[in-house]
Amino acid sequence: MFEKFTEKAINAVYEAQNIAAGFNHSEVRPEHLLCALSKEAKGISLKLVRMYGLTPDKIENELRNADFPKNKDNKEIVFSKEFKDLLKKTLDSAVKSGNNNILFEHLFLSAITYKGSKNIEILEKYNFDICKSIEILSKLVEKKIKRMEHPEVEEDEYKTQLESVYEGEIASKVFERAVSKLSAKNYEILGTEQIVESILEDKDSDLVKILNNNGINLENFDEKLMQKKSREAEYDDKKIVFTPNAFRAMNTALQIAKELGSSVVLPEHIILAVLKTGKGIASDIFKELYINSDNLEQQIIKPIERQMPETLRILRLAKEEARRIGKNVVGTEMFLLGIIEEGAGIGATVLNDLEITLKDTRNVVEKLVGFGDEYFDKEITYTKRAKRVLERAWKSAKSENKIRIGSDNLLMAIVDEPTSLAMKVLEQLGVDAVEIKYGILKEKNKS
Repeated sequence: MFEKFTEKAINAVYEAQNIAAGFNHSEVRPEHLLCALSKEAKGISLKLVRMYGLTPDKIENELRNADFPKNKDNKEIVFSKEFKDLLKKTLDSAVKSGNNNILFEHLFLSAITYKGSKNIEILEKYNFDICKSIEILSKLVEKKIKRMEHPEVEEDEYKTQLESVYEGEIASKVFERAVSKLSAKNYEILGTEQIVESILEDKDSDLVKILNNNGINLENFDEKLMQKKSREAEYDDKKIVFTPNAFRAMNTALQIAKELGSSVVLPEHIILAVLKTGKGIASDIFKELYINSDNLEQQIIKPIERQMPETLRILRLAKEEARRIGKNVVGTEMFLLGIIEEGAGIGATVLNDLEITLKDTRNVVEKLVGFGDEYFDKEITYTKRAKRVLERAWKSAKSENKIRIGSDNLLMAIVDEPTSLAMKVLEQLGVDAVEIKYGILKEKNKS
């Protein structure tokens, strides 16, 4: 279910969990969500809250006086059946309105209309106009749906790609073991701890040997895990569903896989993501084991670098090209330079056949973007368009059942972005998209 939530909506659910824990309640209820929504509200939602004077303090006061079960034995804080029902109704209403994403406003609408809680009673007590708010929020949701469904944008761009995280033989085995742990422990939602625990069970893998050498093994991880007292949970129809922190980690793992030139998500990418996000039970255990995150990250990345997949070399070279001219941003033009400089892939061969040289390309790029001195104190990042090109290349590699993204996939993705800076560079060098596409197809037919 949570894979359909926008980040703002996920944050509201996460805050509801924190509020329940703060009141030492044994379960998360719709009333906690109402309080969270009032805290997290922005834009028109915030105006509604302020218009009717619905402050978080007022709702917290109601929660303080509410007769909700206390968590006397420090057991797992779970989602109540009412909260699960509210989430299901939210999902249903979003789908009926033609939206594949759960927006903050969808949650707000459900929270102020849900009859299986004290929410309506609380709202009426503070003279909150429910009918007027429903009208305003419904129109807002409708406008957002129309904006998201722009005719020039493919629908798939708004769908989560988390299903791709657990595709592939290695990843699927990890998630099979992780899901089996849910049943064994009577948990309902997959967290970072189950995923990392499942990775550690593969004791013969090179990754686990690296983790062991850094003081992380199945035994001490499980020992720390047994000491954890709190875990919120929800699970829907036997589908893999993640906690908010696991959701973030899996999204990060997916991005790391792309940036390391892989068309599948491996356990290495998941561990790197847990280290990078720094949140969740698995991350907490790593900290309790006094793990040096930077050292561990380098040890995991080194074997990947030794294999040096084509696109990883290209992305490294693209970053070096950005640094060379004093830029802290990698755009599609840097991808183009990286493809040429890498020299061995189909992409480089095609450009070489079209007499596109590194020297000429650099000259055009320098004229278009100029020089700077920004990279000295800032991390190198990708432009939104560069990320989109990398996304297209990744999809292309997957459609061809390739383990890694090739330079041909990356070059074809650039061609499919006709207004990109890379295509402007190529056009100035006298090359068009048709020539490049023909060259890629010709080289692929040779192999």
